[in-house]
Amino acid sequence: GNGFWTIDFCAMLSSQLQEDQLHLDEIEGDPAIYEDTYVGLKKFIETALDTYRHELSMILYPVFVHMYLELVYNQHEAKAKYFMDKFGPEQEEYYLDDVKKLSCLTKKDHMKGNEFMDNFRSGQFTVRLSRDTYNFLKRHLQDKKNNVLQNIIQEHLYLDVYEGISRTKQQIDSTAGALVGEAARQANKGKVYYGLLKEPEIQIPVDEEDEPQEGDDKPKKKKPKKDPLLSKKSRNDPNAPPGNRVPLPELRDADKLDKVNAMREALKRVRLGPNSLPSICFYTFLNSHQGVTCAEICEDSSLLSAGASDSVVRIWSLNTNKLKAMKPASELEQVDKEADDVLYRMMDERNAIDMRTLIGHSGPVYSTSFSPDKNLLLSCSEDSTVRLWSLQTWTNVVCYKGHCFPVWDVKFSPFGYYFASCGHDRTARLWATDYHQPVRIFSGHVSDVDCIQFHPNSNYIATGSSDRTVRLWDVASGNCVRFMTGHKGTVYNLAFSTCGRFLASAGSDKKILIWDIAYGHLLAELNSHTDTIYSLCFSREGTVLASGGLDNCIKLWDVTKLLEEIDLEDLNISHAPNVKVNTDAYLLGSFPTKSTPVLSLHFTRRNLLLAAGMYHG
Repeated sequence: GNGFWTIDFCAMLSSQLQEDQLHLDEIEGDPAIYEDTYVGLKKFIETALDTYRHELSMILYPVFVHMYLELVYNQHEAKAKYFMDKFGPEQEEYYLDDVKKLSCLTKKDHMKGNEFMDNFRSGQFTVRLSRDTYNFLKRHLQDKKNNVLQNIIQEHLYLDVYEGISRTKQQIDSTAGALVGEAARQANKGKVYYGLLKEPEIQIPVDEEDEPQEGDDKPKKKKPKKDPLLSKKSRNDPNAPPGNRVPLPELRDADKLDKVNAMREALKRVRLGPNSLPSICFYTFLNSHQGVTCAEICEDSSLLSAGASDSVVRIWSLNTNKLKAMKPASELEQVDKEADDVLYRMMDERNAIDMRTLIGHSGPVYSTSFSPDKNLLLSCSEDSTVRLWSLQTWTNVVCYKGHCFPVWDVKFSPFGYYFASCGHDRTARLWATDYHQPVRIFSGHVSDVDCIQFHPNSNYIATGSSDRTVRLWDVASGNCVRFMTGHKGTVYNLAFSTCGRFLASAGSDKKILIWDIAYGHLLAELNSHTDTIYSLCFSREGTVLASGGLDNCIKLWDVTKLLEEIDLEDLNISHAPNVKVNTDAYLLGSFPTKSTPVLSLHFTRRNLLLAAGMYHG
């Protein structure tokens, strides 16, 4: 990539040391050199040909930041303020918030322990340039003998040089905007097993109550095979990870029964598309003065949980089954432990109610997650803990302490047993429910990790961050295997496509980005929301994507059409497609609520769309 810097500069290093010292003394004595150099760089870029200009302009922002920091560090406070006032407002729109934070750093003392400062001084800002653009810049730097600029580029920028024609302005803009520049191509080279795990072979049993319609039930045994989710292809996916790559819990009888029910429901599923939109059922939290901070609906749509700013988690039953607790110990002794329905017998009919509260956190609850079997619930909070609750005894079973700061999100693995959390400490962590320490710590984000999501095959975890990047982590190795830039604001939500190959992300920049995780390419940018997006959900067969957020509106997107219009066969690591940005054609509908932000979206097994949010009267 940036071989030029290392070779050229190492050779000249020894003879240049004294010279550099002179230059540095000159600079410290004459801060005006920064302004002249920056103006010179701008002129050089503005007069360059289009082929070079768009890529070169990505250097302006990191150079501006480092020049300002050097002025402050060398205690030229007045000059630094002038430099900031003059060039700060002309940076790209998506960097203006960062520039504002930077302008508060006006003294050398402010620099210690400042997050923004640390990110810039420790990390390298990546700028991707074509070989031609790179050579053009190299000639300019050599002609000008411009040490200030040479030093900044050599020390603080990573120039990721690629062969081929320079990118267009639109291509560059679509992946720009992250705190540390673009992803270097090297970051996305490794293989990702994005395919689904082989479904276990389960015979659909004929239950006692099915006897009368045994006739209808028999053909159903064969029918699931035709379902796209259970077709032969998904059974032996060449892109699937080996079954033993990440050890997963064994299926218990109850899990098998649930799978059978899920298959039965799938047969009655509505096939969604432009001419068949889902019905939407919205659960609104009224009079919630304690402030609902998050909501989640469990996989089989029978339970709704909500966390609130008063530290309490509340759970509602969404069907006719009320929430029962266990019988007292004295009565449990009389239960026949050998009975098939021993669990049912342990539950107490007398205390069945519609809603239960879980009290234990000492700060707002930011996320909750049901285990696949609905026996457990996870919650995370500002109090820096993750708690595991039993939904049979309605008590806190474990308190996991690993994060030192607020925990923003927590998710159960689709297979249970494992869960993942992320937070203000810039890490994501993988846990096993029966172990009090994290099994993996994923570190690499340079700001808060705001959201987390398991891949459907549970071999990977995706994270979204305030550093405006999305990362994909390998559960087996703990390594970051995809690093994706393009968001211009904090990423608050992630959703994997049903097939496992695509990832949707969204957040405060009001855009939904669609990624191909096979190669880490950005495919499309869906623009229609007018405020922060908090929720994304793919329909059960993956044809429709639902999104919602602070603009009090649910939008439905035609994923099938979008993917049909991208030539997936043509994609490879070096060939990035043109990002689709005029995406109105894929919007199937917008459904405004009555001043209720959309906190959560969930497709039922039959493809009814459920949503939840708190009414802002």
